[in-house]
Amino acid sequence: MPADPLDVDFRALQVLVWVHQLRSFTRAAEELGVNQSAVSYTINKLRDVFQDPLFVRQARRLHPTQRCEDIVLQAKRLTSEFRQLAAPPDFDPLTASQTFTIACNFYERVLIIPEIVHFLKREAPNLDLEIIDASGIGHERLLRNEADLLIGPFERSDPHFYRRDLYQDRYVCLLDPEHPKAGSSLSLEDYLDLDHVLVTYGGQWRSRYIIELERMNKDLKVALRVPSPAGLERLVAGSNLVATVPERLSMSVAEGLRVVPCPVHTSVTISLVWTTLNHRAPLHLWVREMVYRLNARARKTADPSSGPGAPR
Repeated sequence: MPADPLDVDFRALQVLVWVHQLRSFTRAAEELGVNQSAVSYTINKLRDVFQDPLFVRQARRLHPTQRCEDIVLQAKRLTSEFRQLAAPPDFDPLTASQTFTIACNFYERVLIIPEIVHFLKREAPNLDLEIIDASGIGHERLLRNEADLLIGPFERSDPHFYRRDLYQDRYVCLLDPEHPKAGSSLSLEDYLDLDHVLVTYGGQWRSRYIIELERMNKDLKVALRVPSPAGLERLVAGSNLVATVPERLSMSVAEGLRVVPCPVHTSVTISLVWTTLNHRAPLHLWVREMVYRLNARARKTADPSSGPGAPR
């Protein structure tokens, strides 16, 4: 009974092609880095599969049969096509026309997303880009394929996710210029004695400075809770309130306010998060690398290893 043709793999076909090309079991073995007995075993297996001698020896030379010639022709085609299939696909952003969805929140929409959008519209003009709210369920949106990339201060470490940190951002305090403490640096005691606007992020995320205060067994005097940093400048202006926000965000929400270092020495890490499903997809690889490079300046200017807001 002949062997099952499905038992033939690409390695066996490669052996056949080399024996055919070199007309020698010994030289084929040397080329493939195996011993001659392995080549002989493979050819004998192929003879059984194809019910043909494949090679015959005449005048001390190895000659392929006509059946062997036909098989080698197809084997070369198959191995070539398989190599092309196994190779990473070429990616041209100019012709990319997929939909790419990014989940994030207010901070990222203000500081990171505009530059991403401008870059993608220039380099990948046919890409259908969508920005959606992470709303504390960004990881679930990734798993449900509602988003392709999550950007923000996310530290979840499930095996389904990959993460790459973009940069760290220190915290600063926003005060009205007429506030009694606006003209000097704040001590921790000063800070704790102030009336605070607390950004709750809808109860879906807690700021790192709050976690650090809890670790120190310290409490804020919270005078007002708001779900988002949007409009903070109008709440703080003309009042005795203080708001604590990441330093980079203060550049967008602190117009007309006094900005001073936060005495709680910690920082927030902004990261890219994605799933194993899209880990090697060419478009996703390209977008993630682009976002990382666009934020290179932030990594240099927001070095948390020095300065008044350095984490400990």
